[in-house]
Order: sequence, then structure tokens, then C-alpha cells
Amino acid sequence: MQAEIITIGDEILIGQIVDSNSAFIAKQLNKIGVSVYQITSVQDDRTHILKAFEEAEANADIVIVTGGLGPTKDDITKKTIADYFDDTLKEDVSVRKNIEHIWEIYVKKPIMQVNLDQALVPSKAEVLMNKYGSAPGMWLEKNETVFISLPGVPYEMKALIEDEVLPKLRTRFEFPYIQHKTFLTYGMGESSLAERIESFESALPDFIKLAYLPSLGRVRLRLSAKGMDKARITTEMEKQTQTLLPQIEDIFAGFEEDLSIEAVIGKYLTEMGKTVATAESCTGGLIAERFTANAGASKYFKGSVVSYTKETKVNVLKVSEAIIDKHSVVSGEVAEAMAKNVLQLIQTDYAIATTGNAGPTKDDTAEDLGIVYIAIATKDRVYSEKFSFGNHRVKVINKAANKAFEMLQKEILKK
Repeated sequence: MQAEIITIGDEILIGQIVDSNSAFIAKQLNKIGVSVYQITSVQDDRTHILKAFEEAEANADIVIVTGGLGPTKDDITKKTIADYFDDTLKEDVSVRKNIEHIWEIYVKKPIMQVNLDQALVPSKAEVLMNKYGSAPGMWLEKNETVFISLPGVPYEMKALIEDEVLPKLRTRFEFPYIQHKTFLTYGMGESSLAERIESFESALPDFIKLAYLPSLGRVRLRLSAKGMDKARITTEMEKQTQTLLPQIEDIFAGFEEDLSIEAVIGKYLTEMGKTVATAESCTGGLIAERFTANAGASKYFKGSVVSYTKETKVNVLKVSEAIIDKHSVVSGEVAEAMAKNVLQLIQTDYAIATTGNAGPTKDDTAEDLGIVYIAIATKDRVYSEKFSFGNHRVKVINKAANKAFEMLQKEILKK
């Protein structure tokens, strides 16, 4: 079973926005056993879109299209779909009622005709109701290929995929069973890790694949099994998991379970009834941002102080000027004071603090570019570690955030 994803919009092709929609859709399709054959981005141009549709129909069983469904004149996807299916547009009563409801409850302004026109859909289409916006999703079929058109607004698209598209695809097709198991490892590079577990990888059965997913400061190992016999897959995956774990136990930090490390930490903290706060200097709030990107983070994440300057460290976090003058703002002593003080200030069980030189200049510190100190504080102790993350600003910041999560997770797992 193969799919193609087509994104429509000039804003993607000129680099104005990043195409995160395709990544989300591909991931969701993979979960149900659909392989993505190709991802294509096209302009808001009728000829270009029609050509993409024709090529996708020849290649794929499922074609998912996002974008071009807005109320403005340059959003031509719906009209082009009607042309491709030799169809005409007609008003869908349920979509019009949805639009009128949105305007009455949320917009509270006179509704314009261009907005009402979003209720026009190809007559052959099955409407997929958009609960969060005015542009509906549409499901059409041609020559055994399913075409699904979705709005480009990410949260609208995601809701339609989860609530409408995936359930309908499961009804329409028979999919194989897929199981993934992702191991989080830290402190060893991809090539060294691959050499260590080479014999394990070579002995895997042909229906289980091992993927290496490296990022800054960590490598995820993902076992993926696919087949029609669910019992066989679950049994063999458990066997291979127990075989792999002893070989990586010194660098193993937990299972990802399709979650980011910050979401995994959040899960641990929620189960324990514990909380965390952050005091960030060189990471500029990135750690807090990654915590709060997860729904329900308020259960365990209580707040952050972005103490980017010496004055904020002293006046808000109450870091001693004597410590700063003696050791400089980029030091283990300052990181530990930041972590300990934010723990007390916000009244949490754990705290993370970061201070370092992300570059491009060293400012007034003695430490080299890329040097970062990360501290972890609990009610019982505080400690810090020194790292050298190179001389690229973005790389230093992201590696520091990843390492901070790693350190916090290890501290939590000690309990």
C-alpha cells in the first residue's frame, strides 16, 4: 500500500514556511502500514497541480493533498480537483452551517460571501467535517486511487487526519500490523553504536528492521516490525528487545514510545506527582518551550526564569555577585546556584539550569565558545557538568537542551 503527499502553496516553495504537514501525515500513515512513495510540493498553479495529481494517481493507492483551500482567489485547489474529476462545485449544507456557526460563536463579524463559498465542494466528494475551521476536508476516488484533500492549517489538518481520515482508511483498506520500539541512547556516536551492536542487527529476522536516528548528543534506535500476523510480531519484538537491552545498558535512557524525551520526562513526573522548573541563560527558554509544547505540561512544569543577563541572575534568581565575580557567569558554581535558587523560588521537586557561551562571541567570560554548564537540583542535592558543544550557535543551544533533558531523566530514574 503506497501513498503520495502533495502540498500546495507558493509559501512552501519560497521557504516562507516549513512543510511540517508532510512529516506529520507520513508518520501517521506509517503507523497503519502505508508507505509514502513520494512527497511533492507544487505552486498554486492549475496546470502544475493537475500534472501532480495525474502522476500521483499512477504511483499511489492514496493521495493526500494539503493546502490551497482558503477563501482567497489564489486558493485554487478545490476548483482544480473538480476539474480533475470532471465535476462541478455545489454547496454542502452541513459545511455552510458549520461556517455560520464559527462566525456566530467565534468571529462575531458579518460573514462575507468568500467565506460562505468555502461550503462549495465537488459534487462527487464526501465531506470530511472540519471542526476547527471553515474549509472542509474532501474524499474522492478515481480508478482505485483515493484522493483526500485537507486544509493546510496544521491543527485543522491534524484533527482531520486523526478523527476522519485514518478511521475511514482503516474501513476502506486492510493494513498490516506495525509495531515500533524506540530506545533512547546518550553518550555514544552513531558509528560506534553501530559497531557495538553489529551482530545483533545482522541476526534480526527479515520482518524486523533497525534504524539509527541520530541527533545532537543522542541516538535513537528504532526497531520496526511489519506483517499480517500480530501475535508473531509482538512475540518476536519482545524477544529482540530483551536481546538488545543488555548490549546498550550503559547508554540506555529509556523507551521513547513515540514520545520526545521531554514528553517521556513529563510522563514520569506526572506518575510520580513531581514538578520541575528551569533557569535558562544560554538556552534562552528553549527547555521551557519544549516542556510546554506537550499537552498537560502544567501538571508537572511550574515555570521558568530566562536569566539571560548577569543582572537577572542576581536580581531575580538571587545568585550571589561574589560567586559570579569569582567564577564568571559561565561556570558550574553559577549554574548550580541558578538551579538551586529557581527550585526554591518556584517550589518544585526538580530544577534545570543552563549557562554557557553559545557564540558567536565570548562576551566577558574566560570560557571558550561552546562551553556550557548544566546543573540539576533536587531538594536533596545540586550538581553540574561541563560540556563543549562546538562553535555553531544553534548547535550549541540545541545540544545543551538535549543534554539537560538527558541529565534530568537520569536523575528521575534514580528514584
